[in-house]
Amino acid sequence: MVLKAVLLDFNGVIINDEAIHGQLIEELLVAENLKPNPRDLTECCLGRSDAACLSDLLRRQGRVVSPAYLDKLLNRKATRYQEILSSLEKLPLYPGLDDLIYQLRAAQLKLAIVSGARRSEIEAVLSTLAWGNHVGLIVAAEDLPTGVSKPAPDGYLLAIERLNQQFTDLALQPDDCLAVEDSFAGIEAAKAAGIPVLGVAHVYPYQMIHRRATWAIDHLYELNLDWLKPYYSEPLCGALLQDPKR
Repeated sequence: MVLKAVLLDFNGVIINDEAIHGQLIEELLVAENLKPNPRDLTECCLGRSDAACLSDLLRRQGRVVSPAYLDKLLNRKATRYQEILSSLEKLPLYPGLDDLIYQLRAAQLKLAIVSGARRSEIEAVLSTLAWGNHVGLIVAAEDLPTGVSKPAPDGYLLAIERLNQQFTDLALQPDDCLAVEDSFAGIEAAKAAGIPVLGVAHVYPYQMIHRRATWAIDHLYELNLDWLKPYYSEPLCGALLQDPKR
């Protein structure tokens, strides 16, 4: 077991845009003459793709969700998301990203993004970043069947498959990866794929993340890859019992 690749979530790990997504989903529901319920938004949306989130929200309020109807809403939301990002003077990126990418490059690790966000949204943000072209692979919402979303492991498994196709001598296995996630759904997806996961307490309190993830930190800038070297050179079962912050 050797650390070969780091797989980052997007919303909530790279960009702090959960509030923007929440606002846009509420706007869609109101436009459809539906009343947003904060509890439903939390249960259906955090860490999940827009398609899965909206499908569940609409069904909970008795709507029949056809593919055409869902596509119309998703396109409307994507347009508004791009408009809001374009209006911001500075993107709400999480601190510590530049240092993390430097560490990954220095260690010659593969970097991928595994997210339920649309590819256009991810690429729009990456295009503004100095390190954006160092992302070797993106697995986005369009790469999975409609409605398939975290906590299902499909996105992570597809990322491993595609990295192995792209780098034929990599021989990447799930326990050669590190997933970085901020949501319960994301943590569950990575673990279901057999990938050790670092939970970042961007959305949920540290103790709640710590109970679910393999390791946990409060902020990205706390991550030092040197912490993880011992864990990737010993059996995974031993690694699960230790916390790199201690």
